[in-house]
Amino acid sequence: MTTQALDRPAPRKPIDWWRWAGRVFLTFLLIFTVLPMVWMVLTSIKSQFAALQYPPQWWPAEPTLQNYWRLLDPSNSVGQEFLRYFWNSFYVSLLTTVIGVVVAVPAAYAFSRFRFPGRTFLFFTVLLRNMFPAVVFLMPLFLLMRWLGLVNTHGSLILTYLTFGLPLSIWLLKGFYDNIPIQLEQAARIDGATRFQAFLYIVMPLSTPGIIATSIFSFIGAWNEYVYAYTFLSKQDSMTLPVGIQRFFTEFATDWPGLMAATFMMSVPVVVLFLVLQKYFVRALTEGAVKS
Repeated sequence: MTTQALDRPAPRKPIDWWRWAGRVFLTFLLIFTVLPMVWMVLTSIKSQFAALQYPPQWWPAEPTLQNYWRLLDPSNSVGQEFLRYFWNSFYVSLLTTVIGVVVAVPAAYAFSRFRFPGRTFLFFTVLLRNMFPAVVFLMPLFLLMRWLGLVNTHGSLILTYLTFGLPLSIWLLKGFYDNIPIQLEQAARIDGATRFQAFLYIVMPLSTPGIIATSIFSFIGAWNEYVYAYTFLSKQDSMTLPVGIQRFFTEFATDWPGLMAATFMMSVPVVVLFLVLQKYFVRALTEGAVKS
């Protein structure tokens, strides 16, 4: 090797403009998403006068946590109402998630493992509801719930959320079960296990990430739903958090700091749930997306 070859500078790698453009675009999306959240948090630590100040100030001159203490203090009316709405939302979302998973798991397993007449047609019929916007079913479901005597009860919301959440849950879990080798169940059957035992001890542990991902989708959908909760619930004691916040903080005059504090408190359980179960959620989406 000659001295000229050693002294020659290494060629520069060409700039990957597509990669940099993607990074800039993702950064813009991140800012676009985070900026309203930052403004919400900053408004929640302002006073009502500072929140209405023009021109608006990003950082308040005298930040305060009074709005949060008022929401979490059960000794005042605001805290009592907020905690009641919070419990109602948690109760409805939890029951919707539990019942939805209990129904979706065997249904998805049946679609994945069994072959029966009309299987494909029935599966796509289950998904047919997702082709229409939720507001289309608002009045028919309200009339049905009134006929059943479930208006102003949490049962009406649970049944409605199951109607919308089950198709997606079954579809997600079926894709996950399709990715689990059937040979594992056959080996368990050869060793003397029944089909139910093979499902319980072999399939269920392997499908835990898919069940967790389905539970997250069901819980978030029920927790954030507003239209049906606004239509079916008119009694203040039975309102869920989205409806209760809207009616309580904007009934006469909008309490912007209190509204932002309540909205931030409403988002905390969902964020914590997702952060705790994030690895299972990502694993379920990646494993259930590709069939082996």
